[in-house]
Amino acid sequence: MPEQWYSLTGEEVAAVLKTDPHRGLDEREVRGRTASFGPNELARAPRVPLWRMFLEQFKDFMVLILLAATIISGFLGEFVDAATIMVIVIINAILGCVQEYRAERSMEALKELTAPEARVIRGGMDQKIPAAGLVPGDVVLLEAGDRVPADLRLLQAVNLEIEESALTGESAPVKKRVEPIPGRVTPGDARNMAYLGTVVTRGRGKGIVVATGMATEMGRIAGLIQEAGSEETPLQRRLAQLGRGLVVFCLLVCALVVAVGIYRGEPAGQMFLAGVSLAVAAIPEGLPAIVTVALAIGVQRMIRRRAIIRKLPAVETLGCATVICSDKTGTLTQNEMTVRRAVVGQVPVEFTGEGYDPKGEVITSLTPRAEEFQLFFKIAALCNNAMLIRSGVSIGGLFRSLARRESPVWTINGDPTEGALLVMAAKAGFWREELERHEQRVMEFPFDSERKRMSVVYKQADGTLVAYVKGAPDVVLELCTHSYRHGRIVPLTPRQREEILRQNAAMASDALRVLALAWCRLGPAPPGELTEAEVERNLVFVGLAGMIDPPRPAAVTAVQRCRRAGIKVVMITGDHRLTAATVARELGLLGSQGRILTGRELDQLDDDQLRRMVGEVAVYARVSPRHKLRIVRALKQAGHVVAMTGDGINDAPAIKEADIGIAMGITGTDVTKEASSMVLADDNFATIVAAVEEGRGIYDNIRKFIRYLLSCNVGEVLVMFFAVLAGLPLPLLPIQILWMNLVTDGLPAMALGVDPPDTDIMYRLPRHPRESIFAHGLAWRILGSGLAIGLCTLLVFAGVHVLGHGHLDLARTMAFNTLVFSQLFFVFACRSERHTIWEVGLFSNPHLLGAVLCSIFLQLAVTYVPYLQPVFHTVPLDASQWLVIILISLAPPLFSTAFRHLQLRAREKIMYIKV
Repeated sequence: MPEQWYSLTGEEVAAVLKTDPHRGLDEREVRGRTASFGPNELARAPRVPLWRMFLEQFKDFMVLILLAATIISGFLGEFVDAATIMVIVIINAILGCVQEYRAERSMEALKELTAPEARVIRGGMDQKIPAAGLVPGDVVLLEAGDRVPADLRLLQAVNLEIEESALTGESAPVKKRVEPIPGRVTPGDARNMAYLGTVVTRGRGKGIVVATGMATEMGRIAGLIQEAGSEETPLQRRLAQLGRGLVVFCLLVCALVVAVGIYRGEPAGQMFLAGVSLAVAAIPEGLPAIVTVALAIGVQRMIRRRAIIRKLPAVETLGCATVICSDKTGTLTQNEMTVRRAVVGQVPVEFTGEGYDPKGEVITSLTPRAEEFQLFFKIAALCNNAMLIRSGVSIGGLFRSLARRESPVWTINGDPTEGALLVMAAKAGFWREELERHEQRVMEFPFDSERKRMSVVYKQADGTLVAYVKGAPDVVLELCTHSYRHGRIVPLTPRQREEILRQNAAMASDALRVLALAWCRLGPAPPGELTEAEVERNLVFVGLAGMIDPPRPAAVTAVQRCRRAGIKVVMITGDHRLTAATVARELGLLGSQGRILTGRELDQLDDDQLRRMVGEVAVYARVSPRHKLRIVRALKQAGHVVAMTGDGINDAPAIKEADIGIAMGITGTDVTKEASSMVLADDNFATIVAAVEEGRGIYDNIRKFIRYLLSCNVGEVLVMFFAVLAGLPLPLLPIQILWMNLVTDGLPAMALGVDPPDTDIMYRLPRHPRESIFAHGLAWRILGSGLAIGLCTLLVFAGVHVLGHGHLDLARTMAFNTLVFSQLFFVFACRSERHTIWEVGLFSNPHLLGAVLCSIFLQLAVTYVPYLQPVFHTVPLDASQWLVIILISLAPPLFSTAFRHLQLRAREKIMYIKV
């Protein structure tokens, strides 16, 4: 294939690649080319094989010490103990490997969900596919905000500008054209090419894929090869620091236990193994892995609730959010605009029908043949880039007659506002496909949030150029000098301007989004291209169209949940103040203290004034994307943790500035998604609130198993430490300590990671982002519970040892089971910091119940299976001994639950007295 695609014409490129610029490739051809060229992906770092992941588990410092202890045991003749310890180490390595594998696969699945998409034409169908599925010859459509998905030879460029700094280092956008370029040029000078990884900043275009994956210009630059690295959250980093501190503390305690034991005459070899085993049991080496798995599981749960996490720290930050700034259209509302009312030549028009179905009545006193009526709907149909889709198929040549006879499913491909105008025109019998048989589009000045209008230029059959314009009424009206009434162009008087603005305000007060439609005759085609100023001047005002996008019912409920959770919801919209106010009242955003601020009023405030006022504002109306960045910064300066939604390319700076940037999965551009930390798969505000709930639940679950693991580890250390200080024999042997660590720290702790959140989790205030993981008395509860577990176990051991007249194996077996069962019972008390197990429900986490039953089965096996008794130095127990173990084991969780209950009651009384 030629490398200098820019030197060929579009027809020559299509011929070389054997594709149709209008219909694209068919699926059969795509499959063949996929097999030949492979996926459209840059080279990635190779995945770590499972066997290497398994071996990595043995690099841990404590595991290496344990392996050394195993070898020493073998030299000392303790072959059974050595073999058993080795088996336990291998089982631990398998569990660690499984955890790491699950976390990695979860992150890989997440990357697949957030992979960029491309809009292509295949088999004549306009469709979206994963960018990885592109092949040479595909016809790709580009719009502002898209990231170019492959190297393209452009066939069409309507005001198309592409920012190519990722490739050339030049930040200024490059204006594109389609004419062939002779000779040999660099990528930066190939104005008719669009390259993988660059960003469309303006306009739209169409191109043929000429290279994919590593064959692209970007693929040839080794320094830009994607790296599949993992990102630690601040919580993971804090826990890693905690782990290092615990290692030092536990090693000192274990060394003290060993030294005292040897001083008292215990065998040095046994004390060494006991010290190493106790260190392995006491140090929560599995804590980072469990946190990672809990985060990964939480991410998967969020995906099921339509929230896709792109950056792992967002999971932690979600639980701290104090403000959610949300766009109105499509997020708080349904994003199915429907034109309800219009004013054409001062005559009101009403429309019936729902959604995007072009069935409906046009109720007006105007006759269908009235010229202003025809011109109004003609502008709505032609000044439009949306496509009306019937049952997933473009309408193409299916016009009014077919639409009247059938009842298909209709959808819109494109902007919902433009879709509403297209449907309105179709209801009146005006279809763009029919109109474009007589007129041809030659120019376009696309809509953007700064201009607040869109203009197109059409060439009529006689060669005359006509401009059709739509946009915000106040903006369009400023460009109008005349109006169209009764088929005549008349001067636009100040009184008429006031009347148009009054009609606009009346529609807006009914929560209608209003657009003005205008036109002008430009005359014969000039030799060069017309400028924006030449087209958008001396316009003739034709009419107003008012459409509505009703609030989502789920959003109303979600706003109420946010209020209960101490989260402020702020609506940001480019719509009129009155429209924003009406929708905000329906959503319940405007209370007694809520106020509305417009973009114009925002411009009159300096940053310090905005920071002081930002807490009172509930709605920002008539704002542009550049205002969003100021709003986010002001909220952050006021001490808030801000979540910010957006969909357009101009929203990307504000989204990146926010603590939690949220992009729209359906309407969002690729650039916005890449700047975000979370993507809403359904563009629904309720999904944000669901993600906040999941984020709070994940943090709670991490606190739960930290409480459980550290309490159990403190109990194990204290049992050994107090026994040595009291001059008693070792209550537990090394093999028992290691087994207990496997049985109690593995499955139950993992099951806590998937515990359902408390029912009142969205009734709490957001936590502070720098809050300690041990806040709200968690450290004291860990020490208290650990002390209770240790003392209860020591009580059983000492009592049986004394009363049993030195029957050491029986005393150790009972102490062994008491310590295991007290931990397994205690895990249920760790399920909530605010509620008892009876309030939470014993069976509400079946994973935990199953994990505890499995651990109990394993513990009974080492107690009663004859082949395992010599290995673990256990003896069978009778019913009375089990009664003692069960009663004593229930004491720590009951003590913890009772203490917490009294603490909460006391707090409630204090709050009652304050009130």
